[in-house]
Amino acid sequence: MADSEDNVDRALFRNVEKVRQLRIEHRDLDEVICRLSLDLHVDELQLKRLKKRKLMLKDQIARVESQLIPDLNA
Repeated sequence: MADSEDNVDRALFRNVEKVRQLRIEHRDLDEVICRLSLDLHVDELQLKRLKKRKLMLKDQIARVESQLIPDLNA
């Protein structure tokens, strides 16, 4: 029983850590996008790709966070 609880705790910790890392990357991308948006000679394709990556990170954060919510049927 204790091994099972340890595995759950480890999985929970990994998910919390993953969310933290994803949020950091999301914030960093936001800063880069803001800085690039101020440049008159910005590569629009690069900016579009960064924005798409930022949206993918946001979706990934939402998925991992939903895994952190306990299942009420359990």
